[in-house]
Amino acid sequence: MRQFLNGVQGVDTYLIISLLIFFTFFVGMLIWLVRANKTYIQEAKNIPFNDEPQNKQNL
Repeated sequence: MRQFLNGVQGVDTYLIISLLIFFTFFVGMLIWLVRANKTYIQEAKNIPFNDEPQNKQNL
């Protein structure tokens, strides 16, 4: 790997490392998404995100 990095001219080592980290994270998220079971997805869909009070008074 070090020979490959030394052979690449004009490309910063940190750029290659950051791209590898991003690619690893992206692949990991894709694997997690495919392996997520249906019950977990249903539970996440049923989470209430409504922050409004239930009894609103008309002004």
